[in-house]
Amino acid sequence: MPKALLVYATRTGETQKIAELIAEGLRFSLVDAQVVNANKIKNAEELEGYDALIFGSATYHGEMLQSMKTLLFLAEKANLEGKVGGTFGAFGWSGEAPERIFDTMKNIYKMQMVAGPLRLKSSTLEGGMKAAQEFGKEIASKLNA
Repeated sequence: MPKALLVYATRTGETQKIAELIAEGLRFSLVDAQVVNANKIKNAEELEGYDALIFGSATYHGEMLQSMKTLLFLAEKANLEGKVGGTFGAFGWSGEAPERIFDTMKNIYKMQMVAGPLRLKSSTLEGGMKAAQEFGKEIASKLNA
């Protein structure tokens, strides 16, 4: 069974909810999905052993949260090249964080990214729950391709 790690950085809990919904979509597709707060990851070795890595951060004042920035520096030391990747995040106005994380994962880590980042204002508004679950299924289909 493929394994996926979802790491999120959140201020209000919304990005965590989105991560958990993406994990549901992965599990529907028989992928073992683990959800972890970025603050809990202390070294690059904790990112190894997964077939897919999905990173998410809320956008706050046009930036990703500091705990995600720290995680991205740690991830440079992990061997992520060729692994499946995805990004997501909650936002109020602008939503740049998931796109910046996506670019880092694709261009710096050389990961096999899904089509684009998932950006949601809320997991409960405008079909957010379904969109997040479908995003998880999209990642799973890339794993099983």
